[in-house]
Amino acid sequence: MWNASAYAFSKISFMASKPKPHRLHQFAGTALQNISKRPRTMCTESYMKDAFSKYADYLNDLNEKRERIVKASRDITMNSKKVIFQVHRISSDNKEEVLKKAEADLEAVKDQYISRLVKELQGTDFWKLRRAYSPGVQEYVEAATFCKFCRTGALLNLEEINATLLPLSDPSMEPLQINVLDYLLGVADLTGELMRLAIGRISDGELEFAEKICRFSRDIYRELTLLVPLMEDSTDMKTKMDTMLQSVVKIENACFSVHVRGSEYNLLGSSDPSSFLLGVPNLES
Repeated sequence: MWNASAYAFSKISFMASKPKPHRLHQFAGTALQNISKRPRTMCTESYMKDAFSKYADYLNDLNEKRERIVKASRDITMNSKKVIFQVHRISSDNKEEVLKKAEADLEAVKDQYISRLVKELQGTDFWKLRRAYSPGVQEYVEAATFCKFCRTGALLNLEEINATLLPLSDPSMEPLQINVLDYLLGVADLTGELMRLAIGRISDGELEFAEKICRFSRDIYRELTLLVPLMEDSTDMKTKMDTMLQSVVKIENACFSVHVRGSEYNLLGSSDPSSFLLGVPNLES
């Protein structure tokens, strides 16, 4: 009896003195708390302070650079529009004079404003700031291609326009080049200016030039309809394609109306070549 009681008592005592099992994460948590309570060394604090200071300086410099790039882009946009307005003054009588002045103004845009943009972006990952300068580049592409078409009847391609920018860059650094998307967006805007030019030429009786514009605009739209579906980031491009189609249709309708009205007035015996453009017969005949 005594032996059984002693055995039971010793078993209970052993179970009471046995340590409770602990989970691994409890030990890990305790260790991390002990580490966090240790005082940080001056070296660690200084390193963290320097890292945050450098990052803050980087962000400040980037924001200042972005502001300067946005300003340069606005200047490019404004002065490129002036070149486009200059080209719209073209006619069969002053073509050479107007184009010479427009091309000189376009060269000034490149030397004064595009060069400033190149200096800001050269030596950096300029693709990170594309949204800041893209509007100005697109407007410059539009003005340059507009001048080239009125001069030669052909489209200024991307290689040609980038070749004109190479002298602005430092040869020892990566040159700023217009990317394909900005070029295509600028060409898409070109059709709107071609539409305004065609209607103006029709009003002045230059039907042949208007028909040339119509064929050129059709070709651009047809080529882009094949290319845009293959582009990954083409949201902006797809939006402009709708505007392009409207411009092409307006040019076609204007040229078609001239032919229809011209044939109608020829049947009526009108001898005034401009009467069908005004929509009224020759009142003096």
